[in-house]
Formats: sequence, C-alpha cells, structure tokens
Amino acid sequence: MSAELLINCTPSETRVALVETGILQELHIERAAKRGLVGNIYKGRVSRVLPGMQAAFVDIGLDKAAFLHASDIIPPGVGLDDDDLRPFQTGDIARLVHEGQDIVVQVVKDPLGTKGARLTTDITLPSRYLVFMPGATHVGVSQRIENEEERSRLKELVEPFCDGAGGFIVRTAAEGVGEREFKEDAAFLRRLWKKIEERRARSTTRSMLYEELSLAHRILRDFVGTELDRIRVDSKLTFESLKTFCDEFVPELGRVLEYYAGERPIFDLFDVENEIQRALDRKVELKSGGYLIIDQTEAMTTIDINTGAFVGRRNLEETIFNTNVEATQAIARQLRLRNLGGIIIIDFIDMLDEDHRRRVLQSLEQALVKDRAKTSVNGFSALGLVEMTRKRTRESLEHVLCGECPACHGRGRVKTVETVCFEVLREILRVHRAYDADQFIVYASPKVAEALADDESHALAELVVFMGKEVKIQGEPLYNQDQFDVVMM
Repeated sequence: MSAELLINCTPSETRVALVETGILQELHIERAAKRGLVGNIYKGRVSRVLPGMQAAFVDIGLDKAAFLHASDIIPPGVGLDDDDLRPFQTGDIARLVHEGQDIVVQVVKDPLGTKGARLTTDITLPSRYLVFMPGATHVGVSQRIENEEERSRLKELVEPFCDGAGGFIVRTAAEGVGEREFKEDAAFLRRLWKKIEERRARSTTRSMLYEELSLAHRILRDFVGTELDRIRVDSKLTFESLKTFCDEFVPELGRVLEYYAGERPIFDLFDVENEIQRALDRKVELKSGGYLIIDQTEAMTTIDINTGAFVGRRNLEETIFNTNVEATQAIARQLRLRNLGGIIIIDFIDMLDEDHRRRVLQSLEQALVKDRAKTSVNGFSALGLVEMTRKRTRESLEHVLCGECPACHGRGRVKTVETVCFEVLREILRVHRAYDADQFIVYASPKVAEALADDESHALAELVVFMGKEVKIQGEPLYNQDQFDVVMM
C-alpha cells in the first residue's frame, strides 16, 4: 500500500494530508494564530481549587483557565515509581495544591469548545526513539512492540541511561535500533530538560517554558516507523528546515523528503481539497449506494447507517450485513479524517444473525488498527448500538474549519415561516395590552413579511379588527428567518 504525506505551507497556515493508495486518510491543520498547545510546558499559578470536583484551575496565561484533576498531579518529593503515589492521586485535592501556588504543568488536551486546556504535572518529553519522564527511574516499552525478546533487548539497552534524573519510555519507532541511537536521544532529552529547569528558575509565573514542535516537524517525528513513499513540501523554506531536522533526528525520512515545485496546488494532486469539503458534510455516500449520517454534539458523536439505494442480490439479511461491513471501513476512515473523539455511538442496521454481528464488529476493529489514536470498542449494547471511544487531544476538523451558524446558533434548525408568523401575532397582542400605542410596524425577514401579507393575512386582519389599530408589515433583507421586531408608533 502506497502512502504519501503532502505538506502545504503558507505564512498563516500549515496543512498536512496523509494519502494512502490515493485516498485522503488524515488531515492536520495548524494556524499561526492558533497553534495547538498539546505538549507545551508552562509555569502556572493555581487560581482556584474545587474540592467537590477534585480538581483545580490553573492560570497559564491563556484566555481560559486550564483544568488540572487530582489524578494528574504528582506531589513534590513523590517519585513516579513510589508505592505511595496512588493514595496521593486519589486523595483530597486540597492536600496536593492550594490557591496561589506556582506549579509546572504540561498540556495534554487542547481547549475544546467552552472547556479550557487539560493539564498534568507528569511531564514527558518525546524525541525520535525515547520519551523522557523526569522523576521516574524505570524504563517502559511501547505496547505496540509485541515481541518479548525485542522488548527485553530494548529495555536492557536503555536502562543504563536512567541516571536518577528521570526514566524513559521506548517508542514504537525504536524497534531494531542500537545503543548509539538511544545514547544520542537520551543525551538530547536530558539537555532539553536542563534548559527547561533553568527557564523555570528565572521565569515569572504564567509563562511558557517549552513549546512543542511546529506541525510539519511534529508530523515527521511522529511518523517515524511508518512506511512512506514520499513526503512532498510545497514551501522551499519549510523544506530546508525539514531537511535539517531529518538529518539530525530522523535520517530515514530524509530519503523520501522532496520539494514540490509544480504549478498545480499540491492538495489538488489527490483531490484533497474536495475531500476536505466532503468531510464537513453530514452524509457520507458508500459505493454500494448506502450512506452514513454523522452528527457531532457536545456529549458524543452519533453515526447512523442506512442501505439507501442498495438493494442487494440475495436477501434482506445479506443486504444489511454487506452494507454494515462496508460501513465499518468508511467509519474508520471518517474518524481519522474528521478527527472525531470522545464517545462515539454507531447505529448499524439491525441484524438478526449473531454471527453477522460478530463479523461486523470484527471488521470494525480491524479497520481501526491503522488509527494512531487510541480506540476502544465495547461491542453491541442491548439496544443494538455499538459504543466506542476514541482519544481526543485536539479539535475535530469541523471545529477547526467551521463556526457557529448566526441564524440557528448551532442548533442546525430554524423556525418555520408559519411558526414565526404566529409569534409575531402574539407579540403584537402582548405589546398592545402592555402599552398604549396607535399603530404598530412589524420588521421581519422577507419570507415572513410575505407570509403575513398573504397566507396569514386573515389572522392578521382578525387581530387588527380586535385591537382596532393599524399594523404595517415591512420586510428586512438582513433579518434571519426567525428574527423580527414589533415597533410602536
């Protein structure tokens, strides 16, 4: 399977697309004015402690105070490997922090919607092959490295570098790597941590001690170990910067890195721009004629599967089963492409055959294997719904590219013309009873004004006769459908 990374750079925005076999699978966007915060380390100050939530709010210099839960706090003097750590993490938040306290924290989740960033005091610093954990003394190995002999070998190679200042986690990309590479990584991470501690000593509160790499550099670091045929960059300046980064940290990706100088926009090579537009639609068409309906809400994401125009060839049960299996592949892709996270509820078409259910669930789990975000599938519930979760660390594609509709304010619905007409009539009557006016002028959207003068004219005429006062209707092109004003004259 061929895989390419397309990196589109402008002064204000960087976009990275992962294309597998000619199909867009992932999209990452970073804007200069709104860079992601995950991985950044701050010196903050506890602004409020909430014992009822076992959490605290920390001011790290952002618009919104960040959230720190008790389970994410490692008290001073308690090592990551200490047996006494768990009682602290499950204990009273007031024993761990207090208002006005300065604290070093790392962002683990970007601000999402109305929520501030999520923090931890368990600092980690990633490099090419290792993750440094200040305060720890042990060596861990990525669970994705399954060979026990390789796990033991890697652990033995890295253990000598634990000098008491911190421990390490061996990343998946380190499989097959030798001692020299680990030694270089460990030395780099220790130097970096020393610089952070120096900044901490001389920095004021509410300041950033360490900023995560830019999107283009971070993508290369995180894609080490992934088989890529080409990495194309359409900015000469970014290409030179990435080339230097590859030579120093990820030389294996340097051979596939190339500068794209074509006249055609780089995202037009695999129809990426149109795929992005389709990823913002509720409806996702399946090749068979079926379709998905994807709805994002504050609490969860729901996915509904329908057979649509697909009629099958044998019987209804087979048609439903084939549609559901095809949907599992589309769902896995849409989760990655749209970066949907949190609770996800999938409403497959009802299947009577238990074996069909099992095979659909198995197909979904296999399709999710490629997802680099952690997923957990809980199987079919009593109502026939599949409940799953996907780790969310940054905003979804929809939240990055779209804003709230000024007409419906995020509801996805506007009141019908008929409903607004009746509201106008009730408002006229309310104002008439509350105030002494000789005449009323109603300012409303053109559609509502037209309906009051046509379809609802009899109701308006009855109201005029009842009040004995004149009512004028005036259409306002700038008004939304459910917006109106009743003015007394």
